[in-house]
Amino acid sequence: MAKRFLVTLGSAFLFLAWTTMAQARIPLPDITELVEKDGPAVVNISTTKTIKAQEGARDLFEQFRNKRGGPMDDFFDQFEKHFGPQGRGNGKGQKQRSMGSGFVISADGYIVTNNHVVDGADEVKVQFRHNEKPLTAKIIGRDQETDLALLKIDGKSNLPYLEFGDSGKMKVGEWVLAIGNPFGLENTVTLGIVSAKGRIIGAGPFDNFIQTDASINPGNSGGPLIDLDGKVVGINTAIVASGQGIGFAIPSNMAKDVIAQLRDGKKVQRGWLGVTIQDIDENTAKALGLENTKGALISSVIEGQPAAKGGIKTGDVITAVAGQKIENSNELLRHIAAIRPGESVELSVTRKGSPVTVSVTLGERDAKKLAQNTPDQGDDNGAEGDQTASALGLSVRSLSAKEAKALGMDKVQGLLITEVADGSEAEQADVRPGDVILEVNQRPVASPEDFKKVIGEDGKKKGVVMLLIKRQSQTVFRTVPLTDSK
Repeated sequence: MAKRFLVTLGSAFLFLAWTTMAQARIPLPDITELVEKDGPAVVNISTTKTIKAQEGARDLFEQFRNKRGGPMDDFFDQFEKHFGPQGRGNGKGQKQRSMGSGFVISADGYIVTNNHVVDGADEVKVQFRHNEKPLTAKIIGRDQETDLALLKIDGKSNLPYLEFGDSGKMKVGEWVLAIGNPFGLENTVTLGIVSAKGRIIGAGPFDNFIQTDASINPGNSGGPLIDLDGKVVGINTAIVASGQGIGFAIPSNMAKDVIAQLRDGKKVQRGWLGVTIQDIDENTAKALGLENTKGALISSVIEGQPAAKGGIKTGDVITAVAGQKIENSNELLRHIAAIRPGESVELSVTRKGSPVTVSVTLGERDAKKLAQNTPDQGDDNGAEGDQTASALGLSVRSLSAKEAKALGMDKVQGLLITEVADGSEAEQADVRPGDVILEVNQRPVASPEDFKKVIGEDGKKKGVVMLLIKRQSQTVFRTVPLTDSK
């Protein structure tokens, strides 16, 4: 018994010694002065907007109201009493209120927050710490694609404010603190580290979030993520609802340019190439003869747009923009968007295994024009003679004129995929029935014989087949590894 006690006591001493050494190596920061200095510049933002009654509910009301004379008469009488005759409401709508955070960036009252905090607001109120009376703010500008908004309080000249830092210099593991109003709790401070950088969470086209474990909750949106120098390195924006200690912030280096344009009263302008792009996986790199998966693959070039005018071609891989290396398609999108329309940019391209330099004068990105229409593909009753490529697990045949027209194609070209075998390599590569194969390993195919020839020669040599596919209104690349089946 005594021996067991000594072992337990010894383990406890070892644990305490290890904990003490760990704390000595990594001291926790004292942020009291930092909070006192930066806290007054963080504000609570409350909004009010009017939600109108839905037309569908009115139509439903009319449908039942016209069948009066039953047990629901009392209900309809009360409904008309409160919401107006014929169920059409009193015209005032309902008031919806929401809350968020923000921070002052200049002594004269400019405030940064998230677009989703103030989107659709009829009224915006700003509450400073220890100030009983909220102030009215006007929306100077909003940018939906980065979820940023700029507000302004008039009549102020000596407000506390925060400065932007350099988010590009932040390293994973560095201390950061978040100040905001989670659940309406004024000026709440949380401390954590930068957990990761460059996170893509599907929030928008320019995802490049800083991930942090500093606690962020509903109401923190729009508040600052601050480094230990007291500079804003991020704008807190999103959380993982089912997780704990996982929050995301817009990097300050992305926000600074957007906010500057909004402050100048300008529409946010972004560069535009006029291409569709996709990432490169190992099989695609193998098919293209690339050494690695870095870069962005051009899956289509829009006719008449900057890329087409500059000589970019489908199948090109952009590896650098103005000398800055490109890791993936998302990074290409961000780099191009950061350049002003009208500027000329030099692109490093790999084309069929050879390096090429292309100069493109950028156009202007217009989010409203990016929506793609999905054409009706019509009836599948064209040419006959399906042929199977068992090595890929799909069946193809020549495309009919009717099918080409339904797909919006200017001419009959390519092969229609009529069947994809369950569990095949093609199915796993997201090749679908109804897709049209335009090229195989960057070679046009006009017949099933052409298709089999490329697979048997170049495909067999590389061990993979890269298909350029027409899918509804877009073209995409899909790479399928070859099996040993004949």
